[in-house]
Amino acid sequence: MRVLNFGSLNLDYVYAVPRFVRPGETLAAENRRVMPGGKGLNQSVALARAGCCVFHAGCVGEGGEDLKKLLEDSGADTSLLKRVNEAQGHTVIQVAPDGENCILLFGGSNLCVTREQAVSALALFGPGDWLLLQNEIGLLPFIAEEGYRRGMTVVLNPSPYGPAVGETDLNKVSWLLINEVEAEQMTGSADPDGAWARLHAMYPRLSALITLGDKGSVCFAPDGARVWQDAFRVRAADTTGAGDTYTGYFIAGLTEGLPLQKCMALASRAAAVSVTRPGAASSIPRREELPV
Repeated sequence: MRVLNFGSLNLDYVYAVPRFVRPGETLAAENRRVMPGGKGLNQSVALARAGCCVFHAGCVGEGGEDLKKLLEDSGADTSLLKRVNEAQGHTVIQVAPDGENCILLFGGSNLCVTREQAVSALALFGPGDWLLLQNEIGLLPFIAEEGYRRGMTVVLNPSPYGPAVGETDLNKVSWLLINEVEAEQMTGSADPDGAWARLHAMYPRLSALITLGDKGSVCFAPDGARVWQDAFRVRAADTTGAGDTYTGYFIAGLTEGLPLQKCMALASRAAAVSVTRPGAASSIPRREELPV
């Protein structure tokens, strides 16, 4: 099966800090690294390194040439990327000593996607193919609608949460992949079971996966199935990109027809490896690197 990931590409400016900056404070960073990232790119890299046939569509801006090369080196097809005359999208990331991070996002080139580009890319796909979306590019509701209309299985990772998510018809989405913060933002419930109850009442055909950081993850299906997966215990160096690693490997498992429990275990192992390494895309393991 093929996956079309219509998503972002970012340059990550990663600053190691003794703690997160407080309002009004100036804090000296211990070091800075410039690394590849973006939820779209990260998830395509994870899909490709998991062995999935993935096509990445989106826009490459000024300074983003190495991001395209990374996708290609990981095994993703980049023929649907468009070059635009706009600054490459980027993030400013603070990473604390315990590996936790906070992220400031600038859309840049990622907001240059046009309807014509979206229609042209989606015309190459149809029933049996998967469409993966995040909320770091423009036209999210339109692309989701077009993918559904063409018979694709639509997967949405609505991060970062914002108005475009509310404008997207989740009746057209098969899988919603969210963390606990996004679950509360979308439903008002901080409890995963409570969040699922509200989602299921509004969108009875939707399946949802909620990741809970080091507490694990839980998956809900319309037929009432509830599957829990513990997180694998490791010493974290940098949690940036762990969720994207999980997402890519989880979807790879789904496209292979694996049972939910095996999809979640596969994704959890990959995410555990990723947090032991610095960076986002650069931390994502290949499938042969995963512990058994």
